Amino acid sequence: MAYRARIGSETYVFADLKSLMARATPLRSGDALAGIAAGSLEEMMAARLALADLPLSTFLSEAVIPYEHDDVTRLIIDAHDKDAFAPVASLTVGGFRDFLCSNRATTESLARLSPGITPEMAAAVSKLMRNQDLILVASKCRSVTRFRTTIGQPGTLAVRLQPNHPTDDPAGIMASIIDGLGYGCGDAVIGINPASDSLTTISDLLHLLDGVITRFSIPTQGCVLTHVTSTIRLIEQGAPVDLVFQSIAGTQAANASFGVTLGLLREGLDAGRSLKRGTVGDHVMYFETGQGSALSANAHHGVDQQTLEARAYAVARAYQPFLVNTVVGFIGPEYLYDGKQIIRAGLEDHFCGKLMGLPMGCDICYTNHAEADSDDMDTLLTLLGAAGVNFIMGVPGADDIMLNYQSTSFHDQLYIRALLGLRRAPEFEAWLQRLDIVDATGALRAGGTSPPLLQAMGDYLP
Repeated sequence: MAYRARIGSETYVFADLKSLMARATPLRSGDALAGIAAGSLEEMMAARLALADLPLSTFLSEAVIPYEHDDVTRLIIDAHDKDAFAPVASLTVGGFRDFLCSNRATTESLARLSPGITPEMAAAVSKLMRNQDLILVASKCRSVTRFRTTIGQPGTLAVRLQPNHPTDDPAGIMASIIDGLGYGCGDAVIGINPASDSLTTISDLLHLLDGVITRFSIPTQGCVLTHVTSTIRLIEQGAPVDLVFQSIAGTQAANASFGVTLGLLREGLDAGRSLKRGTVGDHVMYFETGQGSALSANAHHGVDQQTLEARAYAVARAYQPFLVNTVVGFIGPEYLYDGKQIIRAGLEDHFCGKLMGLPMGCDICYTNHAEADSDDMDTLLTLLGAAGVNFIMGVPGADDIMLNYQSTSFHDQLYIRALLGLRRAPEFEAWLQRLDIVDATGALRAGGTSPPLLQAMGDYLP
């Protein structure tokens, strides 16, 4: 079905829903690379006018990728909760935006609504919203998940401690873990991106994480971010797996490029839960996403990258994840060119995921060849903190020496906590207080890292 809108004396025609969505999207390099971006600001505004008048129910009858050709589309349609959708079923996309920004949209009403919101609905309304709208609405959305810590409660912010090493050296990894714990990081997860895909190496890293968590009774979870098939094999071999990780995308073909299917993700979920290693909950899945992944795999079907990113959240939602992380600037300037595009994408991703009921975090990051710098990341960190992001990254010095990109440091989370009064996960903060790393307010004590952690460093370092 074609869609039309008039700007001045010119009428703009959009051939179908995916074309309308693409042309309405704020400018980003990935859509321009794919040849689907608006050709002018006038065309972009015409698309937004047409999109604003589109009934939300259209997304239940017209798919951006055909139902018959894509299992993600089938998941979206088949899992849609019509009862949850009913309160907004009569609205247009523009009317939905007005509702979300109003006082009628409360934390409680948005939680009830989330199962009825498809990713295309979330993406569509985000295209009509200013940054302040994305922040305001996301701040009203809460998704609380539990494994050994409780993530996402009001007034809290968690951190993934990311101790990567270019050779998977245990001493180097352990040094970063001790450093991060000393700054109060690690309540989301201590998560290692391994340099090797060797099962032996990954198993050794899992035992390293389990050893330090067990030895010091740290209420957190470890994860080695390897392929889900490797994790399943290691679970079968008795490895101490807490969270099951996988990168996912918003189309069947893009997920196939990652070597995953929806059925395989279900196997990972079942395998992770079978170990019963959680103490306060059984959310065991950890997913990472990023705008541009489907385009880089030539699996985008002509759909804009932000809509495809939201579709990845529909995949994540099906497996009750503990963490969902948009690695927003990692793929590079071919997809998000500069700081402005990265900031906008981070706010969009967080908004769409939270609106759909997900525990959203963000790797606030950029590659060294992007037109971005740490000031841009400070801006996005501040905006996401105000928007209620569940977790961020803690990387030594903000410079990941294995993945070669720039993220947020152990110090950065101290800034946003001080600015907004954000606490850590309650179980983890109580542990930090017992070890005298933080005081009763959650602030770091002046003495530095506690003696038990210094002893652990001595055990693992030359």
